[in-house]
Amino acid sequence: MKRIVVIGSSGAGKTSLAKILAKKFGMLHIELDALNWLPNWRARSPEALRQLVSKNIQQPQWVLCGNYSYLREMIWAKADTIIWLDYPFGLCFWQTLTRSLR
Repeated sequence: MKRIVVIGSSGAGKTSLAKILAKKFGMLHIELDALNWLPNWRARSPEALRQLVSKNIQQPQWVLCGNYSYLREMIWAKADTIIWLDYPFGLCFWQTLTRSLR
């Protein structure tokens, strides 16, 4: 496991798990939302995000989290492990709600 992708619904814990794995294995953590969102919630253009992600996934080891369908093929082609967090809606909703309130 040198190139890990963590996917799942909003509130499933993708970023939390990816951070833990990256720290445990001493790997680069790539968070798609952090790469995509600029100040004042402005999104990068899809092409700019694609270029940025492409540069990051050239690294030999990483843990990436996020669900951007137009990047999936590029990312999954480089990954050797995919972890899909498939939790019930109620749990994801609760985690999203409590995160927002914090």
